[in-house]
Amino acid sequence: MNYYFAPMEGITGYIYRNAHRKFFKDVDVYFTPFIVPTQNREFSSREKNDILPEHNEGARTIPQIMTNHWEGFVWTAMELKKYGYDEVNLNLGCPSKTVVSKQRGSGFLAVPDQLDQFLDRIFSIDMNISIKTRIGKDSPEEFYHLMEIYNKYPVKELIIHPRIQTDFYRNTPNWDMFQMAVTVSKNPVCYNGDLFTPGAYDRMVQTFPSVDRVMLGRGLIANPMLAGEIKGKGRLKKEQLRAFHDEILSGYQETIFGDRNLLFKMKELWAYMLQSFENSEKHGKKIQKSQNLSDYTSAVNALFQDLELKSAMSFLPR
Repeated sequence: MNYYFAPMEGITGYIYRNAHRKFFKDVDVYFTPFIVPTQNREFSSREKNDILPEHNEGARTIPQIMTNHWEGFVWTAMELKKYGYDEVNLNLGCPSKTVVSKQRGSGFLAVPDQLDQFLDRIFSIDMNISIKTRIGKDSPEEFYHLMEIYNKYPVKELIIHPRIQTDFYRNTPNWDMFQMAVTVSKNPVCYNGDLFTPGAYDRMVQTFPSVDRVMLGRGLIANPMLAGEIKGKGRLKKEQLRAFHDEILSGYQETIFGDRNLLFKMKELWAYMLQSFENSEKHGKKIQKSQNLSDYTSAVNALFQDLELKSAMSFLPR
């Protein structure tokens, strides 16, 4: 089985990815948060830092692009090729309303004819292209036609989150539609969605035994040892999580100016990692209320001193 780390805007930038790779060795491929091509055809400083080869040494990293303009996609892919990348990923999965309103991400699925024309253009370039998709915008029935479109092109792999856009992250992933995709796809298929525990992973594997790749997202951020636990390498240790946290914090201190911006990044991460601890609500509130680095450090120290990790992970989707 190949294990992929899903991109998450605001969290899984290169500092986080490098820290994860240092302490947890069980992810095969990392995907960058999406790049949105701009009219001036330049990477932002954040995007450039995230894809620089020296910031991604030692890990298989695939940049993700989100756009509905083929010219922007092609320009971005060709620029990334100059940095040494041989594959890019097209984001057709993001359910955010601000993204969907511009017919980007999963909003692009609502206009399949335009999507087909877009794919026809981008698959003419000399670059491997994978696709991360939902199964439709408003109805799972849309996925039948979408699969017909995807099968027309040499997709490196089709990463499927079997929800529609309007589900966001609610409801249960539609395994019937995923099974349909496994059956009819001419391209390799990867499963993504609600694999928060080894038990959930085992059920997916038993249901879809031919699938040989999975993408882990929110569950892996909450429990960065999740892929290792799935492989039977033991459970997350508190001192391991502390060292991981400190590595991320140190990286942000070197690259982010001001406590406010630094704490915003760390608090966003804690919204997930708190779920690895027993009875974490009180300590979590202190972390979220901290206004400066000193208060934040005190709150984090108290959490690691007072609390223990859960004996069994019970992730609650956000």
